[in-house]
This record gives sequence, structure tokens and C-alpha cells, in this order.
Amino acid sequence: MTTQSVTTTTKANGKAAAVEDAVTVRLRDGIAVIVFDVPGEKQNTISERSSEGLRQAFERVDSDPSIKGAVLISGKADFIAGADISVMQQAKSAAECERLSRNLQEQLFKLEHSKKPVVAAIDGSALGGGLEIALACHYRIATDSPKTTFALPEVMLGLLPGGGGTQRLPALIGVANALDMMLTGKNIRAFNAKKMGLVDVVTGPYGLEDAAVLACQRLISGELSRKEAKKKPVEKALEDNAAGRAILFRQARAQVMEKTGGLYPAPLAIIDVVAVGIAKGAAAGYAEESKRFGELAMSKEAASLMSLFFGQTALKKNRFGKSKVQATTVGVLGAGLMGSGIAQVTAAKGVRVLMKDVSSESLARGQKAIYGDFDKRTRSRAMTPFERDRTFNLVVPKLDYVGFDQCQLVIEAVFEDLALKHRIIAELEEHVSPSCIIASNTSALPLAKIALASKRPENIVGMHYFSPVPKMPLLEVIVTAKTSKEAASMAVDVGIQQGKTVIVVKDGPGFYTSRILGPLMDEAAQCALEGIDLHVIDTAMKAWGFPVGPITLLDEVGIDVAAHVAKDMAPFFELRFGPRDSGALDGMVQAGFLGRKSGKGFFVYAEHEKSKQGPVDRARKIVVKAMGAGKGSGKPLNPGALEVLQKHGVKHGSKKVAEHELAELQLRIGLRLVNEAVQCLQEGILESPVDGDIGAVFGLGFPPLKGGPFRYIDVTGASTITSTLERFASTLGKRFKPADLLVEKAKRGEKFHTAKSA
Repeated sequence: MTTQSVTTTTKANGKAAAVEDAVTVRLRDGIAVIVFDVPGEKQNTISERSSEGLRQAFERVDSDPSIKGAVLISGKADFIAGADISVMQQAKSAAECERLSRNLQEQLFKLEHSKKPVVAAIDGSALGGGLEIALACHYRIATDSPKTTFALPEVMLGLLPGGGGTQRLPALIGVANALDMMLTGKNIRAFNAKKMGLVDVVTGPYGLEDAAVLACQRLISGELSRKEAKKKPVEKALEDNAAGRAILFRQARAQVMEKTGGLYPAPLAIIDVVAVGIAKGAAAGYAEESKRFGELAMSKEAASLMSLFFGQTALKKNRFGKSKVQATTVGVLGAGLMGSGIAQVTAAKGVRVLMKDVSSESLARGQKAIYGDFDKRTRSRAMTPFERDRTFNLVVPKLDYVGFDQCQLVIEAVFEDLALKHRIIAELEEHVSPSCIIASNTSALPLAKIALASKRPENIVGMHYFSPVPKMPLLEVIVTAKTSKEAASMAVDVGIQQGKTVIVVKDGPGFYTSRILGPLMDEAAQCALEGIDLHVIDTAMKAWGFPVGPITLLDEVGIDVAAHVAKDMAPFFELRFGPRDSGALDGMVQAGFLGRKSGKGFFVYAEHEKSKQGPVDRARKIVVKAMGAGKGSGKPLNPGALEVLQKHGVKHGSKKVAEHELAELQLRIGLRLVNEAVQCLQEGILESPVDGDIGAVFGLGFPPLKGGPFRYIDVTGASTITSTLERFASTLGKRFKPADLLVEKAKRGEKFHTAKSA
């Protein structure tokens, strides 16, 4: 088999450039192997430059009589990661974004209708526009690598697939499967993709190009043809007749409304566009796709979600620079829920972990949890059995400190008790090297106080993980005035390596996430003490965009823990908010109404869920569970809790909230958090608005469609937020006094996010 290089040219930024700048073409016995490899980038993305390279390459295939077919393959670890969304950010109008969609559609029409077969050879991720390119090819071969995944995640950015995905995908895998992929943005692995009919063949990674070239030759000779995936009886009943499809679309809309409350336009638009294509034909479907893509790209929801995407991308870089020493061995103290979770995400990235606990039983439970998660991933083909066993064996159980002198970083994840943490740090420093960084996984205890037990306070840093650690994306790194740059750099490096989105905050009461949660919960409690129905409070805040209501959150955190934290934070908050009456919370605790863990809190729970997590971490757990829920809680109220409220002068439900007053209720509660976030930036707890937005959304479930507290202020207007807070302050008290920085921004007409930070 002979190979011949082909060189053509394209244009980038108006200048002539070699196609090999992004695309190269090699000939193998009449088959053009088109290699997509954008230089200087970790992933292939579809931009004006790379799209032009592909266009030139496919035109060469069609026009050259010596070329009988083509294989499209990536020169990187992933196939194509989708379109460069910065192009959408720069667009000025819906019409401009509609043209972007139409241009990609037209390019893929030419590919789809080529008389010469084109085989997509896929290893790694094929996402968004990358998958749409593969869908336009005539045959798809994927590797069985756990890293090979397929997804149309545009909905996560407030968009819909704009390169024909809404039309080709349902035609290929059926309406139900296609809607499931597009409405969730979830990843599909190679073997499941084969079952669905998304790919034609699954092969090993090392023979991918050879397999694709052979398949292309067999397509040319007629020895090979695509086989349509067989539909299940239920799928045929729903999709092969108008009545069934009507039921399918109706159910899809109902599920979207239940999960999003109708707050996000993209999912409903996806359903509409698919329905148009089914009812009126592909041409109408493609036209509707481009039109709706343009409209969504200019929506405030898409702007907010894209800003979060760019914020997460920016935080993948270590602001302190690369750590001088790479962490090859990490110690974890504690094998409980938090400790085992930290050990798991660390080992999953190939780092050796020494996991220490005081008993063999605790270690065994921690190891069981870690192995169970890895085994679950193996069953879903996200890992191979070999990778599972190799990764699990990176976690070394320890009952002593032998070997800890090899650690570059040790993370203590013991209970939130200052005396215990002092004892652990003093003990640990006797067994680690003088350069070893010691991190405390604390959600509320002041890091400066924890560091008092250390002989080397410059090596002490906070690493606040959120529970459950393997699922929650955020890591809050806390630094004191004495924390060295190397310690901070090491903590951020390890967090990024673990796959976390890392924000860095300065030490202070509650740090950032715990601190801004406090005022929100306080205002919800104030509303309850005024007699507003608890269900009304929860439902209103879910309608504002939170995944779970604040009263439910109190029950999930644990009312005893919330009361304890409120007392701890009271001296700090009293200076600005005035004294708070904690009598009702204390009464709930005395009555044994501790929340879900006791079966009764403000609501009644069928099952008790005991946990040793910290207060904010328990909040994270319910945020994960409830993410996207749109209905009211539906849980029955606890009559005993209502009696406690009545003893403290509160008659539940006595204060009625009319429909037109719900917006005021939402602002009362929501703006307490927003104002506290600004206060944190003003005090230097936060380094940037980007950190504040990411921390609030991914740590507390602040409505993603609002983009975070600072993005929300920018969109709404600092002057509007300031005047609303001042109005509340005049009637409800000084707890609504706007932060000085917010007032400054309002006076100057400035935004928190500059064009650079956006």
C-alpha cells in the first residue's frame, strides 16, 4: 500500500497559508486520508480557518479523479471538540449567527451528497459540530477507547446544534434517542453508540486508520454498506406514526418543563426544530434550525451560560504559575466520605495516594467506596478492567505515617473540629518533609486559626472540596496572609489535575461560598418568621432559577448544624445586619426536628439519611440531587415545626403572597446573596468577579441562566440592583444596605466584567 502527500492551500486571516496549517491530505491507494490537526491547540475546533481547510480538502477529493474516497481522522487525542464558541460571542446579531449555522449546513450538505464515500475515523471526543461533521460522513468507525465519546452539548450553552444535527441525528438513531442526547448533552460511549446506530463499527485504537481505509475501499467496491439499527417495538410504535410522535413530543416538552421550569429556551427550541423536520420535511427543519440557532445565540441565557464556560476555561490556568515541584505522591488523612472522595479523584489522574485513617474498618469502607465507583465506571466502559485495577492500586491504605515523607502534598479531611485539626497538623509535621504542603479540607473554620498549630504556617493552605467529591466540579482554595506562593500553586495545580474548577479566595469568616450562603438562608428564615408559607418560599426561589429551595436546603444541611453555624457567624454578621433572633431554630433543635437526617425538619421525610458531612457540603449534595428540578418540593409540612414557629409568634401562612408579589420575594432572598458576593470582592476575599460567579453557580447552585451574581448585576444594571437594595433597606432594615463597591459601580455606570474578563 503506497502513501503520497498532497499539499494544497487555503486562506487564514486573509493571508495565504498551507492547508497543513490545520488540515493535511495523504493518499493511500486512491483513498485520501484527511488529517484534521489545528496547530498550537490541545483540541480541534471548527473555526473559520479550520473550516476553510476542510472545505478545500473535500473539494480536492471531489474534483480529483484519482481519488476514489476519503477518510477523515484527527491528528490529536480527540476527534473534534466542536465549534469555536468565541465566534458566537463576537457576533452582533441573530442574523449573523443564523448565517454561521447556514454556512456550516451548506458545507456539510456538500460532504453528505458527495458521490465518493467519506469515512469518519473517530478516536476520542466527537462533540457538537465535530459530531455533526461525522454525521454528514457516509460511514463512521469509532475506537473502543474509554475516551471515545459522542455528544451534542450545545444545550449546556443555551444553544442548539446548528450544523444539521437536529435533522441528521433523529434520522440516524430515532427521535427518542436523538432528543435524549440533545436535551441532556450527555456523553455516549462507543459501544452504546454502536447499539444506537450512531456509529457503524467499533475497533481498536491502534488500527483505526487502516480499518477506516479498508472500509472506504469496501464501500467503493460495493462489498460493504451501512446497516440501519433496528428499532425496538416501543420506539416503532412512538416514532413511525403521527399519533405516536405527538405523544413523544408532548412527553418531551412536559419533562423539559418539569426539569427547567421553562426558564431555559434552548431545550424547547430543540424539540420544536426536530418536530418541524419530522412534520414538514428536512428542508424546513434545516431552515428552522438555523433561524432558532441565531435567536438562541443572542439570548441572555446563552450569554450567561457561555460566560460560565469561558470562566471555567480561564480557571484551568494556574494564576500562581506552575508549581516548582510536581505532586507525585499525595497524602489524605481520613477515609470517610470526603477523604475517600479526594483520594479517588487524585488516583484517577494517575497520582499515588497514601490514605490514612485510625482504624482498619474505616480504611476498608473508604477503599470499598473507591473500588465501587471505579467498578461502576468499568461496567459503563468508561474504564477498562486493567485501568480500574491499576488506578485502584494507586490508593495505599495506611494506619501510620510511614511513607508520608515522600508526599509533596497532604490533605487532611478530618471532622470540623479545631482542636482535632491542631493535633493532626502538629502530628503530621513530625513525619513529612519540611517542604511538604499541608492542606485543610475545611468549609468554615478560619484557616489562620488552623495554621496556628503549624511550625511552618507558610506551608498551610485550604482546599475546600464539595460533597460528593467525584461529582462536584468546584474546589475552593483558601490562602492566608502567610501562605506561600508555592503552597498556593501546589494546591491549584493538584486541583486542576484532579479535574476541578478551582477558585482561589482569601481567608475570612465562611471564606466565599459558605459566607454568601449565610445571608440567603437568613433572609429565607426572615420570610418564614413573617408567616410566609414555606412551600411558597421554596417554589419562588426555584422559579428564580435555584435547583432547590432554601427551606429544603436548611433541612438537608441539618437544622442543628445551621443553628450552630448561624451562632458562629453571628458576631461577624451582627456588625452589618444587627442582632438575629435564633429562637425558632433553637426550638426546632430542642424538639428534635433536625431535618432529613432525623426524618423531620420543616418538612417530613420518609427516609432518614444520616451523614457526617459539613454543613455547606450537605448543601452541595442536595444541590446535585435537585439540579434542574422545577416543581415545588411537594413534601408535607411538619406539624411539629409549625407549632414551634407558633410558640415564637409566627403563624405559618398568615402572610399571603400574591402572584405579583413573588418577584419581590425572590429579589429579597436572591439579592442578599448577590450583595454579599460584592462585599467579598470589596474586601479582597475574591480576586475577581469570574471567581465569584463560578463559585456561586458550581458551589451553591446559583441560577446558571443568570451567569452568577456579578454577571447578573451587569445584565440587570448596578444602578437597578442598588436602588432595589436601598428600597428594601428603607423598609426592612440595614441588612439590605448595598455594598460600597456596588454603589460605586452604579454611580460610574460600570460593569464588574470587563471585555477581557468576559
